[in-house]
Amino acid sequence: MMNDRLSDLVKLLTLVLFVTTSFTSFAQEIPTDAVAISAGEALFNGNCKSCHRVKQKLVGPALAGVENRAPSIAWIIEWVKNPAKKIASGDEYANKIYNEYNKSQMTAFTSYTDAQILSILAYVKSDAEKVEVAPAAAQQTAGGGSAGVPSSYLNAIVGGMLLILLLMLVILGLIVSALKKYLNQKELSEDDQQVVNSPYTFATITRSSGFIFLVVFIVAAVGFKTTIDGLYSIGVQQDYQPKQPIAFSHKLHAGSYEIDCKYCHTGVLKGKQANIPSPNICMNCHTQIKQESPEIQKIYAAIGYDSKTASYTGKQKPIEWVRIHNLPDLAYFNHAQHVNVGGIECQTCHGPVQEMEVVKQYSLLTMGWCIDCHRKTDVNTKDNEYYNKLNELHLSAKKSKMKVEDIGGLECAKCHY
Repeated sequence: MMNDRLSDLVKLLTLVLFVTTSFTSFAQEIPTDAVAISAGEALFNGNCKSCHRVKQKLVGPALAGVENRAPSIAWIIEWVKNPAKKIASGDEYANKIYNEYNKSQMTAFTSYTDAQILSILAYVKSDAEKVEVAPAAAQQTAGGGSAGVPSSYLNAIVGGMLLILLLMLVILGLIVSALKKYLNQKELSEDDQQVVNSPYTFATITRSSGFIFLVVFIVAAVGFKTTIDGLYSIGVQQDYQPKQPIAFSHKLHAGSYEIDCKYCHTGVLKGKQANIPSPNICMNCHTQIKQESPEIQKIYAAIGYDSKTASYTGKQKPIEWVRIHNLPDLAYFNHAQHVNVGGIECQTCHGPVQEMEVVKQYSLLTMGWCIDCHRKTDVNTKDNEYYNKLNELHLSAKKSKMKVEDIGGLECAKCHY
């Protein structure tokens, strides 16, 4: 009897183990649906792209085919959550990667769920399977439309206008000369002849009432315009480009290495402020990369890091970054509302930061500039059920896409409180 019960218990445990293993295996399959791939792309761009690419090496290995190279999907999940633990455990594959990439320690993403890591793998797999577009075809597609009038056309228009003005002056000179010749053939009184043949000198021109009126008008117009421009420029810091205490190159990091803005400016997705990146974000890479650089040494000095011993001294001092973009206190702006909800790209307001060696204020950031954007920008209603009914009512009433101004984007209390 005891043997039968023991046998039944073993069978039950075997069944439970089989079901659990099967479920785990099933749960850890890489998803293929578009929602998971889209979520994985956002996570990859925000956290992984600073060190990895899908099809080429960067700081870390190319991730294409990682699901086939690694021992298992479960291994990848454990590695992402705590790579140091996998290395310390003596895992052969973990130590192989660690040694191959100069013992560069990967950041641990302990907060990631299994589903989030699987969605990243889904994006990597999807992107790896994409067929590359030939450069010629890509250029043809990119050149198919025009974002505006080319500068060469504008130069031609301005040159043409100047040429027309010059021709008009020549024609007027010929007309005056012909009239003089015609009048000299007539019998004119002595006074009339003096008027017709009176020489044009600098003194006679500058003393004429017409010339004096023209000069006064031009001076008054220029003075008025200068005054108005000065009044409108109060508080506007467009093109402000201060020198920073550390020469951080956005052209290198956001341009060449394609690091997502949100990786460093972590506040854009969850708060009003975009946040000045903390030095620990820099240290995610620069504990291993460019240690000898004078600019990296400034970061080490600020946080009290000794690169020779790879330890912290405890002596810290703040990095005194110079603020570039600054709205007045009377204006409310929320980054999360625009970036996370509205889906607005950073470059919309900050310009092509990925091309800037030193960042400057690209846009006006005035009230009129914001209002103009709210009048022209469509509300991002994709995958947001909150707007379904509202969008339906709007389309039935106006037969046009819903703009930000249609949902209260021009109300004073939205920005002034």
